[in-house]
Amino acid sequence: MRHVAAFDFDGTMTRRDTLVPFLMRAGGRTRFVQICTQLGLLGARRRVDLRDRDELKVEMIRRLLAGRSESQLRELGRMYARDLVANELDDGVMARLAHHRDAGHEVVIVSASLVYYLDPIAEQFGMQGVIAVEPGVDGDQLTGALTHPNVRAEQKALRLRDWLGQPETGPLDGVDLWAYGNSSGDHALLQLAEHRYWRGRPSSTPAGSQLFIPTRNLP
Repeated sequence: MRHVAAFDFDGTMTRRDTLVPFLMRAGGRTRFVQICTQLGLLGARRRVDLRDRDELKVEMIRRLLAGRSESQLRELGRMYARDLVANELDDGVMARLAHHRDAGHEVVIVSASLVYYLDPIAEQFGMQGVIAVEPGVDGDQLTGALTHPNVRAEQKALRLRDWLGQPETGPLDGVDLWAYGNSSGDHALLQLAEHRYWRGRPSSTPAGSQLFIPTRNLP
């Protein structure tokens, strides 16, 4: 039996969103605002569906990061990860993560954020994997595309199943899974788990999930 703990990142392990600040660092605030304005105009002309978060993210990454050096983005991610570890990680959630790790459980981040800063965080805290948004690369140059669809909603469950070596449907075989999430994009991840913990608004706690308040739920 494999014992696995899967953690969402933004709003679950951290106190706030981390993707937008990283994209601002990567592209510069002025360029980021310009692209947001462009996407707003495209939405007004119905060339981009502003209600489709996945489409918006793909288009934002394409416009902001295409042609950039992946090695430079990796280095920027390492520096950003240090800032997040120092200032943004939730101590109570990290204590729960450490409990899983010390119990010999496999620990994996499943997030719609970017691998560039999640990889070094996972390495620092002894986690076994990162399932996150990974831009496509040609040589050392970002193509502007993504290697997989945005890691959100059903994609979280599908990508985790693949990481676990499980089929796309049906119960998990030989896996005891804990899952932690805080938003509607985590529902499919939580539903996959035997042990489900919710870090979002108490009034929005999904059926079958336990509200996770770290100071009260620590082992």
